Amino acid sequence: MENRTEVTEFLLLGLTDDPHLQLPLFITFFLIYTITVAGNLGMILLILLDSCLHTPMYFFLGNLSLVDFCSSSAVTPTVMAGLLVGEKIISYNACAAQMFLFAALVTVENYLLSAMAYDRYAAVCKPLHYTTTMTTNVCTGLILGSYACGFLNAVLHIGNTFSLSFCNSNVVHHFFCDIPAVMVLSCSEKQVRELVLIYVVSFHTFFAFFIIWISYLFIFVTILSKYSGTGAQKALTTCASHFTAVSIFYGTGIFMYLQPSSSHSMDTDKISSVFYTMVIPMLNPVVYSLRNKEVKSAFLKVKRAFTFWSQKNI
Repeated sequence: MENRTEVTEFLLLGLTDDPHLQLPLFITFFLIYTITVAGNLGMILLILLDSCLHTPMYFFLGNLSLVDFCSSSAVTPTVMAGLLVGEKIISYNACAAQMFLFAALVTVENYLLSAMAYDRYAAVCKPLHYTTTMTTNVCTGLILGSYACGFLNAVLHIGNTFSLSFCNSNVVHHFFCDIPAVMVLSCSEKQVRELVLIYVVSFHTFFAFFIIWISYLFIFVTILSKYSGTGAQKALTTCASHFTAVSIFYGTGIFMYLQPSSSHSMDTDKISSVFYTMVIPMLNPVVYSLRNKEVKSAFLKVKRAFTFWSQKNI
């Protein structure tokens, strides 16, 4: 019987092994992460401080900002460290923890996007019943349901992936412990596990996307039938921005996960992964919030209050 040594740590190859690209990429990702942290934590702070933003829409936005901050923080510091040292050793348990956090938070965001779409449907299509539809209990239930689905999904994937044996290579052709990149290293029979990954991700993705699609279908019909001129154009522009972010989020997720690991191109996967691990968390505050007049007004009020407090204490 052949002796096999189980893997106790993984080696992340990162984005590139070109030494001339290490520093420029580090600077780029450092700026992206800085904007992500400032944008998302700033959004949470504004929502907490301004009572005008204590509405269902901003309740969802605050949670989305929290999820974006946490998901980016679970990956981006590892990437930057890898760019500085050229390669990154990560322990077996740390790899599992990173995979768990990212899988959970991405799934939570998936369902938060659908909850936000439903909220907009209630606001646009049933404005007279909005307060009775989007009650505190309903909003809390949607948020808790999103987190529950996310963490249950992560538990399933962690069990599905790390119950495999890793006894050959420990070199992960990726910049973080993503499920397909780790699963492909296993020396066990993994065809069933790949099918589980595909079916589970397909269910979560298409179920949430179906809710978004139906919600915005009704929104567009309502806008076209009840609004005209500037009002309709403004509403459609807002929806177009939302769909841009949704398309990036779901497009990269489908591209990454809904194919067997044997057909993956790791270099292509890395590029697409940059979008949903770093770029989307940075863009979401802009797409969903920072172009909003209420958010701008809240920012100006907080700025004036801070300026007054600073002058008073000088």
